[in-house]
Amino acid sequence: MKTITISILALSMTLLVVACSGGPAESGAQPSAPVETIYDFNIALYQGADVLGSETVAVSDLRGRPVVLNFWAGLCPPCRAEMPEFQDFADEYEGRAVLVGVDLGQSFALGSEEDAIVLLGELGVTYPAGAPDDENLVRELGVLGLPATFFVAADGSLHRKWQGVLNGEKLAEITDEMLAQ
Repeated sequence: MKTITISILALSMTLLVVACSGGPAESGAQPSAPVETIYDFNIALYQGADVLGSETVAVSDLRGRPVVLNFWAGLCPPCRAEMPEFQDFADEYEGRAVLVGVDLGQSFALGSEEDAIVLLGELGVTYPAGAPDDENLVRELGVLGLPATFFVAADGSLHRKWQGVLNGEKLAEITDEMLAQ
């Protein structure tokens, strides 16, 4: 019985590490194929309806402005670590680019909606954040682990994908690169 319990615990920890991969930031540094339009999905917002104009927003509704989509989970330690710098970014880039946090906790077994909302409150995160209503999202976007960040140009094309933790400096650098196009 003890061996089975230890095996289950080991498997659970392995799944947590894979799903919530903080990996080196440079792991996501390759730009994606040009002119690839981002997969469209809806986000039911926990917060930020005042910024985006609705309680539920489709990614396609955000066209016309550069968007940074940060995929995270309430029980993902690397996600938690990068959120304060993402908040600073949202404040600094207000009016130039919009940041939206997309909670994939339930897709990766890394928390519930309640866990996500608690984390946002604990960290004082105020940028728009919510959960998708599309169970195909992870597969369609190729999100391999959390956190992951997608940079979407104003025309809806995918500028760049970043898999893993992203610091504020690199976040600003990639966004400035996207804004310069």
